[in-house]
Amino acid sequence: MPGATPAALRRTLQHAKRWGWLGAVAAGALIAVFAGAKSQSKAQPGARDEAVVLAADEALGQAMRSGDKNIARHLLSLQFTFVDAGGKVHGRRDFLAELKGVAATGVSDAKVRRYGLLAMVTGHRKSASGRDVFFLDVWARQKGAWRALVMQDLADTAAETPTASLTSHPETAASCKNPCQTIPYRVRSASEQDIVNAYQTIVKAVVARQPDAWGKHVADEFVLYGTGRAPLSKSDRVAAIEQQQGDGTSIGEVQAMRLSVYGDGAVMTASEALPGGMQPPHRTTRVFVKRNGQWQMAISAYTDVE
Repeated sequence: MPGATPAALRRTLQHAKRWGWLGAVAAGALIAVFAGAKSQSKAQPGARDEAVVLAADEALGQAMRSGDKNIARHLLSLQFTFVDAGGKVHGRRDFLAELKGVAATGVSDAKVRRYGLLAMVTGHRKSASGRDVFFLDVWARQKGAWRALVMQDLADTAAETPTASLTSHPETAASCKNPCQTIPYRVRSASEQDIVNAYQTIVKAVVARQPDAWGKHVADEFVLYGTGRAPLSKSDRVAAIEQQQGDGTSIGEVQAMRLSVYGDGAVMTASEALPGGMQPPHRTTRVFVKRNGQWQMAISAYTDVE
């Protein structure tokens, strides 16, 4: 295939012979990654990327279950992190070291959505500990090849009634210092500053109970996922903001944050905690997309730390 080196092809085919069907799936995904690296660098990514990302996501899952660190290593970004259903963060090195120990079951309902040089795969699976979880896997196209950047699990409670707000503790806009006014993160580019500005506008709108202002910076397909809560669509979240009591709702303070921008897509990961320890701290992943010159939040998923 164009773009793949003979050595890379030989290695993937050797895996296919050695591991049978698993090797064939992983080999196909790796060949697609290698083949796409050259050809996609000369053109805008299209619908074909979604199939490649899905194949790579499946191959990574299979590699985890079989403990194949070599295949997994090829599919992970150097910046990769995994948040398990208990809120523990696994860096790339630790993740590879405990590969089979964190492996989930196969996925039957995976869906992919691409935002420029970012793509996110969502669905449901059973975690290594046997818990039913909703997952968010974020992939980034780095140097023309798709690599897993973030994986996050959270306890699945899809059957429950949507929760009106993250917490009922009232807070005024003036008292919301972090993250409304400041965030412990040093921006590295104009795009990062624009995303931080958009995020702060979003949280200020929640605190001040301003659903219209909130909605302007949130994509129509937005869904909020959280541990122990049913998912909230954009319209659900607007209704929840309207129903808030008092001046508004308190927002988790950002303790640490990482922001990565890939063209018109961006992913923000953060460790957050509500003031006074009112609820467990949580790990959050947010994906942003730039549309018509404006950054909008496309998904937000948070996992409580147990």
